[in-house]
Amino acid sequence: MRRSEQRRAAVVALYQHDLTGRPLEETLGSDASLFTRALAHAAADRAQELDELIGRHATGWSVQRIAPLERNIMRVALIEMLHPDAAPADEPIPAEGAIEEAVVTAKTFCGPDAPAFVNGVLGAVLREVRHNASQT
Repeated sequence: MRRSEQRRAAVVALYQHDLTGRPLEETLGSDASLFTRALAHAAADRAQELDELIGRHATGWSVQRIAPLERNIMRVALIEMLHPDAAPADEPIPAEGAIEEAVVTAKTFCGPDAPAFVNGVLGAVLREVRHNASQT
């Protein structure tokens, strides 16, 4: 299974977990790859941290108002952008690649405004992270 498909599987499992309250292991299913499991668990474990970032950069939107699917797409992308060691991968995806994957997922599964919204929030987070890194 391609990495992009595994990322989408993590997003879907997190989305189902949020909507139903079922345990994450149950929404992942027994056939989920190690990469999918690691991404999903890292995003769930760091949801508060990730949601704070999303909320800070989602101008005019509270995190609770963001559709659960879009929120989880961004959480998975942010895990790969900010915590590349959270999911085992032969080669970590560059931050821009994580954003592109998130935008493609939003185009496939969300409404027409979602891709631009996801791109804008993730791009703003990346700019902040790079700015902060250059200050140290």
